[in-house]
Amino acid sequence: MAAITMRLPVPRRAVGPSAPRGGEKHLVAPGDTITTDTGYMRGHGTYVEEEKLIASVAGAVERVNKLVCVKALKTRYNGEVGDIVVGRITEVQQKRWKVETNSRLDSVLLLSSMNLPGGELRRRSAEDELAMRDYLQEGDLISAEVQSVFSDGAASLHTRSLKYGKLGQGVLVQVSPSLVKRQKTHFHDLPCGASVILGNNGFIWIYPTAEQKDEEAGGFTTNLEPVPLSDREVISRLRNCIVALVTQQLMLFDTSILYCYEASLPHQIKDILKPEVMEEIVLETRQRLLDLEG
Repeated sequence: MAAITMRLPVPRRAVGPSAPRGGEKHLVAPGDTITTDTGYMRGHGTYVEEEKLIASVAGAVERVNKLVCVKALKTRYNGEVGDIVVGRITEVQQKRWKVETNSRLDSVLLLSSMNLPGGELRRRSAEDELAMRDYLQEGDLISAEVQSVFSDGAASLHTRSLKYGKLGQGVLVQVSPSLVKRQKTHFHDLPCGASVILGNNGFIWIYPTAEQKDEEAGGFTTNLEPVPLSDREVISRLRNCIVALVTQQLMLFDTSILYCYEASLPHQIKDILKPEVMEEIVLETRQRLLDLEG
């Protein structure tokens, strides 16, 4: 007979402001007037009507000098040069791979924009083109950087650095791209024993921290050794913590994930997804982040 979990209502704890000091967002819905000042320039997510600047999407208003745009709260990923992305190979074509990156259009990874195994630098030959499926095939996960964006919005990727390449054993979590905070680095080795790649496109990869970096492989050999139970538990806990943060609409970056992980330690891994436990640990995480800001 299956066990039934029953939960009784509990009073909610009071919490301070949900956003860090100075971080209050001006939220608008489609059709809302942002400003009637004619001195502002129209950016993404806005249009002008009767000398009013009006929002065309639901989201947060962002101002850069005189430029006003609205960043949508829920949207597909729009690539920008320099973004770190995690993607899945969907098709092998002539001299290129198609990559699913949570965007409107598939991204492109050219054969000439990747490291060859061993990191050797030379012109790509016909033999390399024939061996493309040996490097990457349909279903493989990769980490890459956006090299350029085409006029139709599709992104061109590259994996020329040895830190990019094929991803091995780990867990993929898909979140809204708007919840991933932009940072100088999106590769984090967390002190809890696992690492995360926070893709700007909303694909997050959690994997065991390698004891030593294999620079000779050029990002193409994947470790297929069994992952110890302790590492799997850490990865599962991190995955549930990220789901909790996303459910409570908290931004994802290395500090928020680590604080949430530490707040979840008194609870079992499966219990983190219970609504009251989720609310409790995210509340504690938010409070620690506020203290850090202060």
